[in-house]
Amino acid sequence: MTNNPFSSISSHQQSIEAESDVHVIKSRLEWGEPAFTILDVRDRSIYNEGHIMGAMSMPIDELADRAALSLDHKRDIYVYGIDEEQTAQAAQTLRSAGFFNVSQIKGGFGAWKAIGGATEGIIEALTPPGADDYNVVSRIQNHLEHQQK
Repeated sequence: MTNNPFSSISSHQQSIEAESDVHVIKSRLEWGEPAFTILDVRDRSIYNEGHIMGAMSMPIDELADRAALSLDHKRDIYVYGIDEEQTAQAAQTLRSAGFFNVSQIKGGFGAWKAIGGATEGIIEALTPPGADDYNVVSRIQNHLEHQQK
């Protein structure tokens, strides 16, 4: 028996849903929750134009090989593609490769932008910020309203 004071703390995290609303992911980011990755499986040129801030580019044709080499199989992975069909295909590819916690981002990049999620990329850098982008109180109120739905 060890006298480790941290031995009673469980490192097991709950599995994520098969599909996730963008508000759930944004909340996790805003609260600084660790151990999850956002994958963008669209073509690299589309990714370069604009993507969710911090998302990793893994085009769908390279997905299985690159994910296996660079991601922990127990890590929470949120994935989005050009449309719902590509997103579902990517999620299935990851699950078939042995990834346990894979979730499709409902609405993808468009839904993320619609809620004012942070973005980056060539085109995104040219888009001026909206009125609420710097209003933290308004963003929190908007987030709380969507969480209650």
